[in-house]
Amino acid sequence: MLAASAAALPVLLATAGCRSSDAFAGPDPLAGPPTLSPDVVTLKAVIAAEQAMIKLYQAAVNANLAATLPSTGRERVLEGLLAQHRQHLGRLQARLVVPSGSPSERPSSATSAGAAPAQVTIAQLRAAEHTSAADLVRRLVAVQPALAQLFASIAASDATHVVALGG
Repeated sequence: MLAASAAALPVLLATAGCRSSDAFAGPDPLAGPPTLSPDVVTLKAVIAAEQAMIKLYQAAVNANLAATLPSTGRERVLEGLLAQHRQHLGRLQARLVVPSGSPSERPSSATSAGAAPAQVTIAQLRAAEHTSAADLVRRLVAVQPALAQLFASIAASDATHVVALGG
């Protein structure tokens, strides 16, 4: 009789309009890992872009490109801009909340963003800052307001970096 009852449960649930997920609490173990929300996917892309920007600045600092900037305070300009990008990365990573079991649960470190180019010029840094600001502004309409505010803040900072780099 117990076996007959257990066999009848799926039929009973199906006829009552219930799915197995309705009868049991928690995530469906057969559904696979949960998909990432569009905001998380966007945030991960912006984090990767910020990591790439940090690599560019690290290469520029290592190559002592500050000597090619306008004379006023040029020694510390690149280090200051690099520090700001590291702050941006920290703020972005702090906003990243990925559900347990999702792909790439933890944010990647700045060292995993790929290799820095062999040579970096101030013109490349200016172009990268301009592109970053434009990309962040383009993304504003597709994310939640708090994330849009963060992106707008970073975009404004990137735009001021263009000016600081003589652009």
